[in-house]
Amino acid sequence: MIEEAQASIAAVIERAKDPTSYSWVTYSWVVIWSVLGGLVSWYGKIKAGHARPFNLAELLGEIATSAFAGITTFYICEWGKVDPLLSAVFIGISGHMGTRFVFFMERVLEKNMSARFGIGGEK
Repeated sequence: MIEEAQASIAAVIERAKDPTSYSWVTYSWVVIWSVLGGLVSWYGKIKAGHARPFNLAELLGEIATSAFAGITTFYICEWGKVDPLLSAVFIGISGHMGTRFVFFMERVLEKNMSARFGIGGEK
């Protein structure tokens, strides 16, 4: 009987998780951590001569892409019930990867949709 009650409570808690149920503190650390990864990537691009140091558009693009990649990774980690410390590692790495992470996820989704529903696929 106690196990049934615990299972019911766990099911209610799991259903309550949606993007609006996380606190602003959670979103803040996710965005900050992923943006830090993006800034490290941007600095590496400057050192390699692939980015201009005083180009605000490149910097803002890197920050926005890194934040998007980090938040997406956070949701994937939450869905997969990944340990929070490991989630932080994945969020930082995906923020550093930026557009490479976004394109990687696009390829994963294309393969999945093609295999399951016969849509999309290789061109």
